[in-house]
Amino acid sequence: MSMEGCVHLSEFKSTKGTQPFRLIYSFFVFCTSKAARQQKAKWCVCSVCGNHSPRLHACLHCVHFACYQGHIQDHSTSMQHNLVVDVEQGQILCMACGDYVYDLEVGRIAQACKEKFRRSLGLDTQYRAWEPDAVEMTLLQAHPKRRRPAANSTIGLRGLINLGNTCFMSCIIQALTHTPLLRDYFLSDKHVCQFNNDATRCLVCEISRLFQEFYSGNKAPLILHKLLHLIWTHARHLAGYEQQDAHEFFIAALDVLHRHCQGNPPSNGDSTHTCSCIIDQIFTGGLQSDVVCQACNGVSTTIDPFWDISLDLGPCPYGTSKADKTVPTSLADCLDRFTRPEHLGSSAKIKCSGCQSYQESTKQLTMKKLPIVCSFHLKRFEHSNRLHKKISTFISFPEHLDMTPFMSNRRNNNNNHNGVTTHPTDINNRYSLFAVVNHVGNLDAGHYTAYVRQHRDQWYKCDDHMITRATIQDVLQSEGYLLFYHKQILEYD
Repeated sequence: MSMEGCVHLSEFKSTKGTQPFRLIYSFFVFCTSKAARQQKAKWCVCSVCGNHSPRLHACLHCVHFACYQGHIQDHSTSMQHNLVVDVEQGQILCMACGDYVYDLEVGRIAQACKEKFRRSLGLDTQYRAWEPDAVEMTLLQAHPKRRRPAANSTIGLRGLINLGNTCFMSCIIQALTHTPLLRDYFLSDKHVCQFNNDATRCLVCEISRLFQEFYSGNKAPLILHKLLHLIWTHARHLAGYEQQDAHEFFIAALDVLHRHCQGNPPSNGDSTHTCSCIIDQIFTGGLQSDVVCQACNGVSTTIDPFWDISLDLGPCPYGTSKADKTVPTSLADCLDRFTRPEHLGSSAKIKCSGCQSYQESTKQLTMKKLPIVCSFHLKRFEHSNRLHKKISTFISFPEHLDMTPFMSNRRNNNNNHNGVTTHPTDINNRYSLFAVVNHVGNLDAGHYTAYVRQHRDQWYKCDDHMITRATIQDVLQSEGYLLFYHKQILEYD
């Protein structure tokens, strides 16, 4: 295929413009409506042999459809019509040149019709590499020298002033501002405000402003009084100056951001996602719950969305085996126990649809769909009617994590209770640590800090307004309360 077009295409555009291309693409190639698709099914047959050939072409000069088995060539020769369009792919064939030709303006028309066609079918926008528009091209030409952050750059690091027991908020903001895809989204100015750009009401607008502040190059600490007021307004259970739980703030912040983002319901029937907003795209995964009847082995499966995974650290409250009573010492132990089948017992019988009676059953949770960012909550705070305490047990966690053993298609076939899978790993399930939130002290007097990854291998400790260098050893030896992992490989849906 020629990338330069041809003289015949240029002559056709100069005399007839681009309207014939729009009509052909809209009605016979990328049909943008149900009526157009019905019309294509009726009219797009070879005018000579009547076949629905996979290489059917439409003449740009007249209303004529013919297959590539010689009939479109005969039409071109007899009528002197040189330009035809492949109605399957939309490519332009010049009979005079004997080659498929390309034109940038026509290509953009085809792309616009294709995107409208996908939307009419309820499909997501197809991924395209970024291309500068006219304004961006002018700016790029005016500034040919490209600025790149140095390897030791500290752009993106800002301390946060403690407004009185607000360290729980500061450490979550540090983790969010160092979430790669969230950073790219806000620095690309993609947010569309639902409150008529009233930043006093929209939490997403305030977060977008904070991203601009974080990556402006200014090193002075920031004051998050506007963000705090918005959180108090939209999540009233967090209002007040007393110390709050960082995990509770994280979930509340995601919930408000999700509500203030503009997203569309899923078009592919994926039950693990509720919309297409940036929060769901990054943080939402699918948790599969399998309840198995002990009488007939019937399985009832449900899939629920999740933003994070809360992991118990104490002895397993259910089960009588030795493995159930073992206290976990690593993140892998916690995940193994989280995805282990649980016997519900005689006091929690469920009505089996197969037996049509109440039966004992087992329940198992596994990962049906992994999010881009996996957030793990180590449940260090234990609250009961008799006592409130903090579990300070050291839980080791890796810099790189493979979630393959805990996937639904692997875990359900490997219920050997030893946490070891015999299946090969999947590179799409591998994660890298990029942020850790820690809690030091006890329930009555505690303080939150965070470790964030600035570049591939540079770590910093964020302690309110103080930012100091750290090593990966410092991170991995910390107590760990909230762990944030990012997928190593991303796929476009």
